[in-house]
Amino acid sequence: MKIVAQNRRARFDLEISDTLEAGIILTGQEVKSCRAGNVHLAGSYVSFLGGKPLLRSAKIAVYAHASGLEEYDPGRDRQLLLSKVDLRRLQSALDEKGMTLVPLEVRAGKYIKVLLGLGKGRARYDKRQKIKEKDIGRRLRKGEDY
Repeated sequence: MKIVAQNRRARFDLEISDTLEAGIILTGQEVKSCRAGNVHLAGSYVSFLGGKPLLRSAKIAVYAHASGLEEYDPGRDRQLLLSKVDLRRLQSALDEKGMTLVPLEVRAGKYIKVLLGLGKGRARYDKRQKIKEKDIGRRLRKGEDY
């Protein structure tokens, strides 16, 4: 499957403990737009409404060759498709304090899939530590002195 969009900021801001893949309900022109790579996941998240998971604040741009879409909302809520077992597990995990569910990637193959990450927010000093570790690793690979 081809990765058409990534949410890199989510991996930096959150300590991802678990990932799972979910289907997503889209309109025809949204599917074509996704395959073209016109998806933006920055600031998007997953919430539950009436026991159904919804992808919120994800932007799927209007498909360039579509017509008659004057009332199209690129940031509308989209329902996710998960098994009952995964739904129960996610809802119980989200009841814990500080846990959140965010989309990490959108993949396009025969179907459009969303990779979801369950994680806990990082503190500011944790983020600095991660940057420091990446910098040290980068310097060691280049052969520089630390």
